[in-house]
Amino acid sequence: MTDRCPECGAWLADGRACEDDFYTLLGWENEFPPLGEVHHLTVLVYYLQHPSRYSPEGLTHARELLRGFMEGSQTPQAVRRQQRDKVSSHNRDWTVTARPGAQGSYEREMAWTMRAADVVAGGPDQYIETVRRWARSTWDVLK
Repeated sequence: MTDRCPECGAWLADGRACEDDFYTLLGWENEFPPLGEVHHLTVLVYYLQHPSRYSPEGLTHARELLRGFMEGSQTPQAVRRQQRDKVSSHNRDWTVTARPGAQGSYEREMAWTMRAADVVAGGPDQYIETVRRWARSTWDVLK
């Protein structure tokens, strides 16, 4: 039996979920530490393609982060320095993650051209390049 993920539209077979692919990616990063170079994109893009995991404000913030990485050549280190005070839980008046009645969603259906399963299919040897393509394709759909 094959189903589709209600958020990203990925085809799912044999009871698998997108989360299974996400954990595979995180496992590769743990097993092969140099792959962590793109960890910021892996997590960000996965969650952007599954927006109900974010609060509405968290989703807006995540979109801006991806824009900075894709269009502004921001590095994770620079973003952490720039946003340390802004995103500190002591300073912000919004939550990043979804809460009952406050889940992120898009104003239109997103036609993602790559998903976590595509990164898994590329294998760990192509991981960094594939994650960067996944991030670029996600940004192209969002903008």
